[in-house]
Amino acid sequence: MKFKNPPVNSLSLEFLTEFVISLEKLENEKTFRGVILTSDLPGIFSAGLDLREMYGRNPAHYAEFWKAVQELWLRLYMSKLMLVSAINGASPAGGCLIALTSDYRIMADNPKYTIGLNESLLGIVAPFWLKDTFVNTIGHRAAERALQLGMLFPPAEALKVGVVDEVVPEDQIHSKARSVMAQWLAIPDHSRQLTKSMMRKATADNLIKQREADIQNFVSFISRDSIQKSLHVYLEKLKQKRG
Repeated sequence: MKFKNPPVNSLSLEFLTEFVISLEKLENEKTFRGVILTSDLPGIFSAGLDLREMYGRNPAHYAEFWKAVQELWLRLYMSKLMLVSAINGASPAGGCLIALTSDYRIMADNPKYTIGLNESLLGIVAPFWLKDTFVNTIGHRAAERALQLGMLFPPAEALKVGVVDEVVPEDQIHSKARSVMAQWLAIPDHSRQLTKSMMRKATADNLIKQREADIQNFVSFISRDSIQKSLHVYLEKLKQKRG
C-alpha cells in the first residue's frame, strides 16, 4: 500500500477515511495475509496529521477528525494482517504513529530522513494511547525523554533506541520488506494473530473504553486560543517555506 497525498502525505480527514476503507477491504479479502506500508512520494513517508484540519474549524469538525485518527490507529494496531512499514522518507508525528502500529519497521539509510513524535515542538501533546505505543516500543525512560523534547531520530539513532527494527540502503528497502514479510508469514496465521492480540489488546482497550472522553479532551485542547495561535504561527512558517 503506497501513500500518495502530495505534497507530504499529510493525514487529512479524507486520507484517514480512505486509508481505513482500503485496510478493511484487504482484511475482508482472505487471500491477503500481510501489507507493506510505504510512500509513493520521494523523501517523505508521511508528515503526519494535517494541521489544517485542526486550525480555524468548529468543534464538530475537530471531533470528527480526531475520531478518524483514533480509528486509523485502532485498525492498524489490532489488524490481523502482518504489517511492515518500509519507511522511505521523513516520518514525524502521525507518520511515526503509522510506523509504530506495524509489526516490523524498516527505515531507509538516509541521514536526511528522521522519525519520531515531535508534537511538543508544535505546542501540542501526543495522545495517551500513542504514548503507550511508544513506551511499549522503546521503553519508559527513552519515551519520556523523546516525547518531552519532541525528538526526531535519524536512521542510526532510530535503530539504536528501537523506534525501527532495521536500517537498510534505500534501494533495498522494498526487497527487504518482502523478505521480512515472508519470514513472518511462515508462521501459522492463527497463532501469530492470537499472540499479537495478546500483546496489544490491553493498550487498545485502554483507548476503546475512554474513546469519547479522549475526543472531548482533544476538542477542548485544540480549541484553546493559545493552541490555535501556536498552530497559526506554525502554518504561516510552512507557507513561507513553500513560498
